[in-house]
Order: sequence, then structure tokens, then C-alpha cells
Amino acid sequence: MALRRTRVFVRETGESPYAVRMEVGAHFLTGDEPLDAGGWDLGPAPFDLMTAALAECTAMTVRWYALEHDWPLDHVEVAVDHVRKLLAGASAPVDVFDKTLILRGSRLSEDQRMRLLEIATRCPIQRVLEGSPTIVTKAGTPLDEAFDS
Repeated sequence: MALRRTRVFVRETGESPYAVRMEVGAHFLTGDEPLDAGGWDLGPAPFDLMTAALAECTAMTVRWYALEHDWPLDHVEVAVDHVRKLLAGASAPVDVFDKTLILRGSRLSEDQRMRLLEIATRCPIQRVLEGSPTIVTKAGTPLDEAFDS
């Protein structure tokens, strides 16, 4: 039983070797690879979007928690750096996400700040990245109807 369904349609645009148009609900985005990867840098690359999703989800989760507890959080910012690197003793490279949380709110207590930092590790995107999602790939029919509007 699916608790929440997200559906995204993506198709090539022909504007560069890798450019795509993404339909995400009522939003349309362009994706591409950077110049050094053979694209024309017309939009974010897939790892850019995944990293952005982690930062976005973290900010929203922290804001939600502060609102639920009526805490005086004035502003939240999240910076995420993603790198694929070989860690000491590892046999294969791993993806490392370095996430920095900036909380503004002069009336936040130190305990509240620490709790919000902990909550930042519990955003749904982080949980998916840390887990073992199941991905099913199958053949389909053209998506023409998805982009007719």
C-alpha cells in the first residue's frame, strides 16, 4: 500500500546531448549535464537535484518541527556538499553528503538548537538515502500525454 505517490515525467529536449524537461506536478524544470560532462549546462545535473532535494527536505523538516513546537526559529538555511570519494580502508568510492544547518533565532535556547540539529538528520530524503529503497524498472509506452498542456 503506497502512503504517498510522487510521479515525475522526463523527456529529452534535444537542446543538448543530455538536456531533459521534467514535469513535477505543476512545475517544469530543465535538467542537463555540465559542459565538462558533455552537456550544455542548461539546468541542474541529476546529482545536483538529489543534493538539492536533501537540502530542501532538511530545511522544511526543521521548519515543520519548529512550527509544531511553537519555537522562535526566525530563519533556516541548509548547505549540502556532495562528493564521491574513496574513504580510508574502503575498496570502493562512497557518496558523502556534508550537510550544514544554519539556524537564526535569537530567542532559541541551546537545547532547542541541538534538538533542531537532531531533527535535521531525520528528513524523509535523508532516510531514503540512508536506507535501501527498491527501484523497479520496466518498459512502457511513450509519455506524450504527460507533456500535453
